[in-house]
Amino acid sequence: MSDEAAILHADLDAFYASVEQRDDPRLRARPVIVGGGVVLAASYEAKAYGVRTAMTGGQARRLCPQAAVVPPRMSVYAEASKAVFAVFRHTTPMVEGLSIDEAFLDVSGLRKISGRPVDIAGRLRREILEEVGLPITVGVARTKFLAKVASGVAKPDGLLLVPPDGELDFLHPLPVERLWGVGLVTAEKLRKRGITTVGEVARLPENVLVSMLGRASGRHLHALAHNRDPRPVRTGVRRRSMGAQRALGRRGRSPEELDTFMVGLIDRLGRRLRSANRVCRTVTLRLRFDDFTRATRSHTLPQATAETAVILAAARDLLCTALPMIEAQGITLIGITLGNLHNDSAVQLALPFDRATGPALDTAVDDVRDRFGSSAITRGVLLGRDPGISVPLLPD
Repeated sequence: MSDEAAILHADLDAFYASVEQRDDPRLRARPVIVGGGVVLAASYEAKAYGVRTAMTGGQARRLCPQAAVVPPRMSVYAEASKAVFAVFRHTTPMVEGLSIDEAFLDVSGLRKISGRPVDIAGRLRREILEEVGLPITVGVARTKFLAKVASGVAKPDGLLLVPPDGELDFLHPLPVERLWGVGLVTAEKLRKRGITTVGEVARLPENVLVSMLGRASGRHLHALAHNRDPRPVRTGVRRRSMGAQRALGRRGRSPEELDTFMVGLIDRLGRRLRSANRVCRTVTLRLRFDDFTRATRSHTLPQATAETAVILAAARDLLCTALPMIEAQGITLIGITLGNLHNDSAVQLALPFDRATGPALDTAVDDVRDRFGSSAITRGVLLGRDPGISVPLLPD
């Protein structure tokens, strides 16, 4: 790791809601909810009332009846993201995008040109506010992990530097949920043993954490609790997975409805795969239940593919095995993730070499959509149905 705190984690504040407040002066300093059926984003004024992303619209309005509810404008958010990333890349060529509203920046070696990292971070915040009109929080530290923690602590609209000689003093009093990889389940396991802070995790021997959480999680959390994170900021890294999800609200859903939602998700993901000239091997079904617990089911294909029909068949098998669990617990979200991604040019041909009709059909459908728009052609089961919201993403 560097001796200097020169990694920035820049994270736009309540991105969608901030864009709406920027574009409509009547919404400024007011609670704003983006999305009616399911909350896609909430301004910090709305968050103060307990409104959270992925909450149902009805629940959000009960918590904050005075909130302004606005429909999402995904194309506007995509343009705002492009403008913000242009400022990032003007600041340093070492930019690693995490999503459309956050990135790591490595500003080491720029001291003679641009000043100290904390000064660069302050200037970055001013430029984004002046040029794009959006507030952004920046954390500055020696490691990617700690820079991200710092930005989370500094939100909203803040700047926080963690000096090298004060890293553990800053990190150890924080709750265990600040560690990457600690979700509800892991946090509950730790709290049952009286472990509530990062410092308490750090004081445990690694083998004790491994016995509690498993080898991978135990070693991972032990390293982070001591701020050991040697990962550099990497540019041009292609994503290792692609995913899409659909929030379903809290009413019951039939197996036929769930299958239709899944067809829509995989239809979208298959096109993304082929547009990026990539193939996948692992299909993962992600579910969220009425009590907000989650479950995943995955299947690895014998051969990497970008064929929609092959991916859909695997996902349907996973959904079929999960139906008893869904019927018992209810469902509020269904998602699909495609993993083990590879470039399609690196795929070894399988015997026999006869080409199926699947790739030709997918290519024809992609060509029509590229020329006439995504809604020009669709699958029969999706005809007349709400396709859901297509969230803007970083390039694949």
